[in-house]
Amino acid sequence: MGDISIVATEWRTVQVGRIVVLQSGAEAGRLAAIVEIVDHKRALIDGPSSDSALQVTRQLVSFSNVVLTDFVVASLPRGARTTTVKKFWEKAEIDKKWKESNWAKKRDQQSKRAGLTDFDRFKVLRLKKQRRFEERKALAKVKASA
Repeated sequence: MGDISIVATEWRTVQVGRIVVLQSGAEAGRLAAIVEIVDHKRALIDGPSSDSALQVTRQLVSFSNVVLTDFVVASLPRGARTTTVKKFWEKAEIDKKWKESNWAKKRDQQSKRAGLTDFDRFKVLRLKKQRRFEERKALAKVKASA
C-alpha cells in the first residue's frame, strides 16, 4: 500500500490571536485580534494598532461582522489585557504585515479612487488611453519585425 500523509487544513480558523477585519459599524475596515471566544457566535476583540486609522477599542463582536485574515498573533494568552495584546501585536509586526498585504493595498486604492473628482477621473482616463496606445505601438513594432 502507498504512504498516506494527513495534513491539517489551510482554512482560517477562529482562534485566540487571529487578526480580523471589522466589516460594519463606525470601525469598519479596522484590524483587531481575537482575545477571547465567548460562544460560537461572538468574540472579544482588541485592536491596539500603532496606526490610529486601524485602532479598535476592546469590544464584543459577532462573527458575522468580521472577516478572518491570514495573520495570527502567536501565543497570545486568552483574555489578555490591552497592554499585553499591544506588546504581542508589536512583536508579531501585524501593522507592517498588513500594510504589505494585497488586501490592504487594494483597500487603499479603492479609497483613493472613491475620493477622485470628475476632473481627476478624466485625467486617469486620458493616462490609461496613452498607456494603451504606447503598448499597442510597441506590440505592432514587435509583430512587424517578426
